[in-house]
Amino acid sequence: GSGDGQGQILQRFPEKDWEDNPFPQGIELFCQPSGWQLFTERNPPTFFVAVLTDINSERHYCACFTFWEAVESAQPQSHPRNGEEEEEEPSSPVQPAQLFAPKSLVLVSRLDHAEVFRNSLGLIYTIYVDGLSVSLENVIGNLLTCTIPITGGAQ
Repeated sequence: GSGDGQGQILQRFPEKDWEDNPFPQGIELFCQPSGWQLFTERNPPTFFVAVLTDINSERHYCACFTFWEAVESAQPQSHPRNGEEEEEEPSSPVQPAQLFAPKSLVLVSRLDHAEVFRNSLGLIYTIYVDGLSVSLENVIGNLLTCTIPITGGAQ
């Protein structure tokens, strides 16, 4: 078709909303403000941080790291040769041009730490692209977990 599409959330952490911090509705529209479009060339990754303000005037910093992936091609298309009708002799298949679709990693936080967001999303992107045998759930859990030692206790 035209190459225009609609974004969809493939995976999120946490899977369920936290009572004091609900999942931002429409985040998939925010990631690609000019729309979800297919491109004939792989664009370089992009990163931006924007601030969303909720109904209670609380700020939510949304870091968005977007990269482009090759789209699985559809069935090869057959075209008649020299304007002839296709009858018994099949035409040679014509391969469609390679298309690339945007994919975004988004981090939403109440803290304003753009460089930490960029590094964290860059790490997740690298693990994904390199196909490392590391569970993304574990990586994200390790990035988001902070151990606070007990006062006077062992480190």
